[in-house]
Amino acid sequence: MSTFLTGDGSPAMPAGGASDAVIDTTTQTFGADVIEASMQQPVLVDFWAPWCGPCRTLGPIIEKAVQDSKGAVRLVKMNIDEHPAVAGQLGIQSIPAVIAFSKGQPVDGFVGAVPESQIKEFIERVGGPVGPSDAEALVTAGEDLLAAGDT
Repeated sequence: MSTFLTGDGSPAMPAGGASDAVIDTTTQTFGADVIEASMQQPVLVDFWAPWCGPCRTLGPIIEKAVQDSKGAVRLVKMNIDEHPAVAGQLGIQSIPAVIAFSKGQPVDGFVGAVPESQIKEFIERVGGPVGPSDAEALVTAGEDLLAAGDT
């Protein structure tokens, strides 16, 4: 069964009752969570492990970027210590590794903890233009009000 995750990897419901944009998967649910789901929208799979420092760095950043993408992509996290088979079948030798699936096939990916700007570019490459995040939109609106003299 899939569960929602927070930035620290603990189970939680997404903010505001949002859809299942970020879930945890297992070897048994990978087919439904990734392959079948990628027929509807691109799915990013984050292969990680609890002992991996770069994984702990990347996790919250990619989760935020996916939430900010407003449904352009879905994120599925797979702990390779608990479920090594899929990572082995895909030839993953280093983590964190993120593989994008579309129409049931791997289409793109990256390895390592990369900056948020590169993750956003990656999401737009596989999921299409996203536009500004809610925070960026609020900053722009505030700047517009300030420029108009409305404090």
